[in-house]
Amino acid sequence: MYDSYHIMKSIAGYTGRKTLEFINHLLDIFAFTFRLMELFITRPVEGRALIKKAVVEQIYFTAVQALPMIIPLALMVGSMLIIQFTKLSGDFDLGKVTVVLVVRELGPIITALLVILRSATAVTIEISAMTVFNEIEALEMSGVDPMRIVSFARFVGITTAVLCLFIVFDIVAIFGGYAIVWVATDVTMGSFLPLVAKAITPTDMVVGLLKALTFGVSITVISLYHGFNTKKIITMIPVSASKTAVESFFWIMVINIIISGVFYL
Repeated sequence: MYDSYHIMKSIAGYTGRKTLEFINHLLDIFAFTFRLMELFITRPVEGRALIKKAVVEQIYFTAVQALPMIIPLALMVGSMLIIQFTKLSGDFDLGKVTVVLVVRELGPIITALLVILRSATAVTIEISAMTVFNEIEALEMSGVDPMRIVSFARFVGITTAVLCLFIVFDIVAIFGGYAIVWVATDVTMGSFLPLVAKAITPTDMVVGLLKALTFGVSITVISLYHGFNTKKIITMIPVSASKTAVESFFWIMVINIIISGVFYL
């Protein structure tokens, strides 16, 4: 009885500590996000050209250089879905299924996963290295705000890139997948594109864009947060990158469920 009491007490204490740590972590993330959002309002004239250049470079790295990866992925996903559901066209509305899977769900999630694997971890490693080697402190001692010079450009660039990649993914998956199936197989497509045009609604487009926007914001905030909060030990850099990848994936799935539930339940 005595042992059982102490075991239950230890479990309760551990659960309570982890819950408080999770709440504190969430509050820190929200505070960091609020600090980034403040930069949209307080925009000093000095340094704007440098920030614009950094934004363009980040969009180029995250979006343009990712096109050779996102386009084949979209073609494979689109053609695979079209082939599979064409065989079941008597049981499903092919246009509606395509809209639900590509526009609402797979488009935002696959785009976000690609950005997490390719850009978010890279940003975390970059900022972590700057933290470990005291470059962030050097900027602060020089009178430069690291949040504005380092974070703002990446925040705007990555979020914009996620939105653009989502649009590219949807267009390529639907039209490119249709073209591949039409050319490479003997599957009769009929009026597939009119079915998709009829099935898609303004709500579907708003939901897809909203997911892409919130995913972009979440991924950027989490990657920057872990970069700035890396302990000043060089072996902690890959740990921060790993935390960014796992936490970003977790939160985009949570956000995906919440947005889908709000709009479609």
